[in-house]
Amino acid sequence: MKVGKVEKLIYATIEKDGVVFFGLIDPMLPTETALRNAKAFYEGGADIILIGGSTVSGEKSLEDMLSEIKEATDVPVMLYPGNINGVASNADALYFMSLLNSSNPYWITGAQALAAPAIAKLGMEAIPTSLLIIEPGETVGWIGEARPIPNHKAEIAAAYALAGKLLGQRITILERGSGAPGPANPEMFQMVKAAVQHPVMCAGSCKTVQDIKQTIKAGADGIHIASMVEKAADPVAKAKELVHLAKQAGKKKLR
Repeated sequence: MKVGKVEKLIYATIEKDGVVFFGLIDPMLPTETALRNAKAFYEGGADIILIGGSTVSGEKSLEDMLSEIKEATDVPVMLYPGNINGVASNADALYFMSLLNSSNPYWITGAQALAAPAIAKLGMEAIPTSLLIIEPGETVGWIGEARPIPNHKAEIAAAYALAGKLLGQRITILERGSGAPGPANPEMFQMVKAAVQHPVMCAGSCKTVQDIKQTIKAGADGIHIASMVEKAADPVAKAKELVHLAKQAGKKKLR
């Protein structure tokens, strides 16, 4: 499967900066808030605006939300879909994910089979991706019927991630779920990165600057940030601060 424009950007940014910064927007947010956050991430220097959540039922259709965000920003807008209704034709790319540690085949191959014909017909850039749910899993783990990998069992995550790579996945996401106390432990990122040798992303859960630095140092090549900017008194200033610190940590990792 050919590597597309956004995936090439991800690889090039990792090679240059050591990390890709994704500004994550929940499609359930009020439209005004979603647009404000997207602009803050864009002005703050985020590499990619990411749209996704475990459910999709916001004020506007996903395509309408993407149209407004694309008009207001000038970076790729990518999807992190929670189900087949998380696909929009005007996205620049999407994670085409398999939730490898789900106990329900629907989340491993079923939803993917339902969505694949439409994605192919639209000519969308679909990036083959392994999604691993790490305890506690929160909403995404519950909806995805996952058997969350214990946070202290890095070797289990590495085995699943390697299986995903051998199945053809080119990105691995470690997701603890929105509301988790922090990202997966550094040893897990270290071991997963060593196993797959392709981009490893930290999805959500970063609560502090230290979380971001530690996770990137351990081996994360990308971070999804949402609430730290969404809840800030000055979202633009917070986004600039976090992007700067993430890039600093990424450059240190490259040395």
